[in-house]
Amino acid sequence: MSRKEIAVTVAFGCIALSHHANADFLSDSKATLGMRNFYFSNDNRDGTAAPSKTEEWAQGFMLDFKSGYTDGTVGVGIDALGLMGITLDSGTGRHVGSSMIPSDSDNNAVDEWSRLGLTGKVKMSKTELRYGTLIPKLPILVANDGRVLPQTFEGGQITSGEFKDLTLIGGRIEHATGRGSTDRTGLSVAGGTRESNKFDFAGADWKVTKDLTAQYYYANLDDYYTQHFFGLIHTLMISDNQSLKTDLRYFKTDSSGENSSGTSGYRVSGYTKSGDGEIDNRTWSAALIYTVGGHAVTAGYQSVSDGSNFTQLNQGSLLDKGAGGSSLYLYTDRLIQSFTRAGENTAFGQYAYDFAALGIPGLKASVMYLSGHNIKTTSGSDQKEWERDFTLDYVVQSGALKNVGFGWRNGKSNSEAARNQDQNRVFMSYSIPLL
Repeated sequence: MSRKEIAVTVAFGCIALSHHANADFLSDSKATLGMRNFYFSNDNRDGTAAPSKTEEWAQGFMLDFKSGYTDGTVGVGIDALGLMGITLDSGTGRHVGSSMIPSDSDNNAVDEWSRLGLTGKVKMSKTELRYGTLIPKLPILVANDGRVLPQTFEGGQITSGEFKDLTLIGGRIEHATGRGSTDRTGLSVAGGTRESNKFDFAGADWKVTKDLTAQYYYANLDDYYTQHFFGLIHTLMISDNQSLKTDLRYFKTDSSGENSSGTSGYRVSGYTKSGDGEIDNRTWSAALIYTVGGHAVTAGYQSVSDGSNFTQLNQGSLLDKGAGGSSLYLYTDRLIQSFTRAGENTAFGQYAYDFAALGIPGLKASVMYLSGHNIKTTSGSDQKEWERDFTLDYVVQSGALKNVGFGWRNGKSNSEAARNQDQNRVFMSYSIPLL
C-alpha cells in the first residue's frame, strides 16, 4: 500500500465516522507522526552459513491517530495506524530474511514498504473493547519493536477496570504482521511451519497494596501450547530517593492439540526430552533492582526446565512471509540472545545511571552481563553462553531539536549453542503532534 493510499484511507475513514460523532469524539482525538531513523549491523563472527554480516539503514514513519469516544452510555471510536519504511542503505550479501526490511522476489531489500492498521473501539464505564490492529504488551504476548517499524497483531481485546485495584483483560489474536514485513500471517512458534489462527488469552493485575502487585495470565495457542503465568512485583521505598524492587515470574507451558500428537509442522524447534518436538517447559526468574539517586543495580537469576525450550508466539519459521522477530516478557530477552534454551540457568546483572542526577537530564546509560550454562541442544548438553549489552540514550531537552531522541545499542555474544555475534543499533527518533 502506497503513502497516498494510506492517507486517503485514513482520511475517508475519519470523515465518515465524524458525521456520526460529537464534540467529545473530535476534541479528544489525537494524532502524532513518529519518525525513526535506524541503522542495524549484526556481525556473525564464526560459522560458514551466509551472510557473515547483516548491515542495513532505513527510515520509518508512523502516523498514529486515536479518536475520542462518542457521547452516551456506550462510546464508540476508531484508531488508525499508518506505517511506512524507506530503505536508505542495503545490498546483496548484507540483507537477510526480512529482519528489518522486507525482501523482494529476488531476496533483495525492497525500496519502500507500508501497511495500514485500523482498530474499532467501544467503551462503557471503565470497560473497553478493541478489535483490529493491536500492539500488546502482556506477560504472555509482547509485540516486538526492536527495528525501524513495530510488529503488529490483529484480533480483539477487552480491558476492564470496574473493580478497584483490579484490571481484567482477555481476548483472541488471529494474525500477526512482522516488523520487517507487509504480509500478515497466522500464528506459530519457533520451528512450527503450520499456522494457527487462534490465540486466546485472559489475565488479571491485582494491586494488593500500593507497593505490591500480583499477576496471573492464561494463554492458549491452538494446536501448539497452553501457558500459565504468575507474577509478583513489590517495591520497598527505603527513602525518598532509594528503593528496592523485587520481581518474581513463573511460566508453565505445556503442549496442546497437534503438538501433543507430534504432528509434522506443529513441532517446536530445539531440544525436547522425548525428541518429538513436544512443548514441555517451566521457567522461573527472580530479579532485585536497587535504586538510589541516579544509580540502579539489577541482580537476577533465571531457570529454564529441560523438557523443551521456553515457548511463546514466534512466526519466524513460517516461510516467505518475513515474519521473523519476537519479544519475550523475560529479563534475559536481550539484543542477541534470549537465554531460553532447554535446561539453561542464567545469572544476570545490570548497572544503569540517569545523568539527570549530575545535572544532565535526558541522558541515560546502562551495561548488562548475562551468563547461561547447562544448555541442552540437539547436538550436545551442558553448553554455555554469555552476552554483554551496552545502551546509551539521550533526549534533547530544549532548543530547535527539543524532544529528538538518540540511541545506541551494542551487544556482544559468545555461545556454544549458537553463532558468536557482535551487534550495533543506532537510531534517532522524533514525534510531531498533529492534533
